[in-house]
Amino acid sequence: MRLFLGHDLGTSGVKTALVDVEGRIHGAGMASYTLDRHGAGRAEQAPEDFFAAVAKSTREALKAASARPEDIAGVAHAGQMLALVALDRQGRATRPVISWLDARAEDEARALVRRFGGERVLHLLAGGSPTGKDLIAKIAWIARHERDVFARTAAFTDVTGLLVARTTGALVIDETAAGCTGMIDLPSRSWATLLCRLASFPLDKMPRVVRSVDTVGRLTRAAADEFGLAEGTPVVAGMADIPAAAVGSGAVRPSDGHLYLGTSSWIGVSLDRPKAVPKAGIAAVPSADPRGYLLIGESETAGVCRDFVRDTLGLDDEGFEAEARRAPAGCDGLLFLPYLYGERSPVPDASLRGGYVGLSLGHDRGSMTRAVYEGTAHNLRWILEACATVGERNPTLRVIGGGARSDLWLQILADVTGRPMERVREPRLAGAVGAALVAAVGTGALPNVASIRERVAVESTFRPDASVRARYDRAYDAFRGLVPALAAASRTLAGR
Repeated sequence: MRLFLGHDLGTSGVKTALVDVEGRIHGAGMASYTLDRHGAGRAEQAPEDFFAAVAKSTREALKAASARPEDIAGVAHAGQMLALVALDRQGRATRPVISWLDARAEDEARALVRRFGGERVLHLLAGGSPTGKDLIAKIAWIARHERDVFARTAAFTDVTGLLVARTTGALVIDETAAGCTGMIDLPSRSWATLLCRLASFPLDKMPRVVRSVDTVGRLTRAAADEFGLAEGTPVVAGMADIPAAAVGSGAVRPSDGHLYLGTSSWIGVSLDRPKAVPKAGIAAVPSADPRGYLLIGESETAGVCRDFVRDTLGLDDEGFEAEARRAPAGCDGLLFLPYLYGERSPVPDASLRGGYVGLSLGHDRGSMTRAVYEGTAHNLRWILEACATVGERNPTLRVIGGGARSDLWLQILADVTGRPMERVREPRLAGAVGAALVAAVGTGALPNVASIRERVAVESTFRPDASVRARYDRAYDAFRGLVPALAAASRTLAGR
């Protein structure tokens, strides 16, 4: 039996899948870790927690599949996009991982914008302008506030690069992660040296850029012992979590689109050439396919909005779903704006905060729960419409992530966006499956990333209900009209 191992390291835990060359899952494992939110806008995680969780979930997957170490033909990791890892020359972390949620570097981001003469110039040069959550700003923050850490750091990479370093000793950054810095030339997929120099971006501390499908090393004895695998197992470079999700959804050919519903949410569109919508915070980065790109519009909070309201109202998952089903489409005029930790797209604003609008004594828990699903759907519709401005209309979306288990949420998404939603088989494991199948490509078991499309099965399809379209159109117009005033109020309340 020849199997491929993929890890998907999310915000709260890792999902691991053992997959054969046809995309069938033979075993899976999961393990959790914590997110430390200390101080305003700060979020960090412990590097050792990632490694321990990957080891635990790997052993679980091997046991579930009754697989032997020699059955594993390749390994690849997929880590949180826009999380920053600082490593010394031995591949050890010099500080905790700065999470993608962390917005501490707003001052550094604004300084970069000023240095280049404003956002318009940066949009032309780099395809977008940084916020305090972007890697370039976070690196500048460390250089300014943690000079000793900066001096000890040999390589800045991401969570995927951390796992590669820990398991093989190689210090690398894959093309998808390098693309997230905004400091690469997209056509050549290499560092844009002039742009880096103008931005004071420390190229001497950036590792070698590799393709996601490149085999970059083999499991060391120590890593193999931790994971329960064979020493010398090939390790493929892997990718960030959003490109891995695109692969695991099967949306890998030009104009294929996927939607992820998890702690955050995003829409990803596969491209054969880079496009972007900078004003909406929608960027193009290299995809796991060495010849492809991915247009990404990411919303910072989606499933975590549901969890927050669920816990605040004293409900469990089943109770939340049951309450939401009681309310009518449109929630009798109640809107939820899902900006609980700032936003990246379609309104790039780290200080933006959310809330309910239109709340009255006539509303109840049913209205308040369903409004969360509808609010996240309105925001995703906005992202889709922004993608359409560069010609990507995406008539159908593959849906993955833990939120995809909710039939109600997927039906609301179809109704609000007017697009069919296709839920793939095992949607929670899509990122891990994507990483495993990239390992299959990297070791030669599959010819290319495009061949993965027919290996991902669709479980069910949710089609728009035309009878509620007018109601949702009115709500969507109101939703978009509220955001500018909400953004101004959020800045005032934050003292900016």
